[in-house]
Amino acid sequence: MKAVRFTRYGGPEVLELAEVEAPHAPAGQVRVEVRAAGVNGLEWKTRQGLLREVRPLRLPAGVGGDAAGIVDEVGVGVTDVRVGDAVFGSGRETYAEHAVLTSWAPLPPGVCFEEAAGFATPFETALRVLDDVGVRGGHTVVVNGASGGVGSAAVQFAVDRGATVVGVAGPSNQDYVASLGAVPVVYGPGLVDRIHALLTSGVDAAVDIAGSGVIAELVALTGDPTRVVSIADFTATRHGARVSTGVGLDKTHALREGARLVAAGRLTLPVTRTFPLAQAGAAQVVSASGHVRGRIVVTVTDQRRQP
Repeated sequence: MKAVRFTRYGGPEVLELAEVEAPHAPAGQVRVEVRAAGVNGLEWKTRQGLLREVRPLRLPAGVGGDAAGIVDEVGVGVTDVRVGDAVFGSGRETYAEHAVLTSWAPLPPGVCFEEAAGFATPFETALRVLDDVGVRGGHTVVVNGASGGVGSAAVQFAVDRGATVVGVAGPSNQDYVASLGAVPVVYGPGLVDRIHALLTSGVDAAVDIAGSGVIAELVALTGDPTRVVSIADFTATRHGARVSTGVGLDKTHALREGARLVAAGRLTLPVTRTFPLAQAGAAQVVSASGHVRGRIVVTVTDQRRQP
C-alpha cells in the first residue's frame, strides 16, 4: 500500500510517499480502507522533532492519527462493527491507504468521509479540556483559539451544555466564531479588558487551544489558575494552570458524543482545505501557519465511493 513516511526529522520535504506493507488489526482494534485523514498540529511538530524528548520515534515512521474510511479487517474481540461499515476514528499512521484504528464511531448520517476525517482529535480534545475545568450549564468559559478544529468543537460542545462562550480568534474569524454560538473577541494586547467589557458576569473557566502565551491573562480572568487548562502551552504550570495531553485515554465516548451532536445538527466542523496524499507536506505547512478555520484533510481514495 501507499503511505506517507519520513526517515529523518525536518521540514515538510522529509515526507515521502512510499510503498509499504499494510498493517493488520490486532485484538480489540480495526483496520480501515482510508478515504481521508485529518491533519493535526501534533503531526508537523512530531515531524520536525519538536516532541522527540517526550514522544521518541523509531524512524522511519508513518504520519497521522485521525481517519475516516471503510472497515476491512476486524480484530479479535471487536463486536460493534463489521467489515464494510463506514467509520471515523483515531489510530496511527493514518496518512495511508490502510490504517489501524484504536477508537472509532459510525459515520454520522449525511456526513462525507472528508468531513468525518477531521472529527476524532477535535472531539476528544475539546470534551477533555471542558471536563478538566468542569464547564457546565450557566458557566461562562473563554476559549482561546476558537476558530481551529479543536476550538470550534470546544465552543459548540460548551454551548450545547448551556454555557456562555467567549471565543478568542483573529480578526478574519470573528463572524465564523459568532456563527458557532460564541461571543467573538480579537486576540492581542488588552484581551482581559476587552472580555470584561463584553460580559456582565465573571469568567468561570478558560481553555487555551492556541498556545499563544495568554495563560496569565486567562488566570486573571478566572481568578483561579485551577480553572485554566491548555493543550499547547507547556509553560502553563508556571502560572498554576494545567496542561492536558490525553495520552493513553480511550476516545470512544468522545467520538460517539460528537457524532451524536453532528447527527442532531448541533455541531459542525467545516473542512477548509483538502490535499491529496502526495501533498501531505503542503497540508502540514497550512496547519503550521496557525490561521486555520475548521479542519484540513488529506484525501486518500476516491471520495465518490461512498457507502
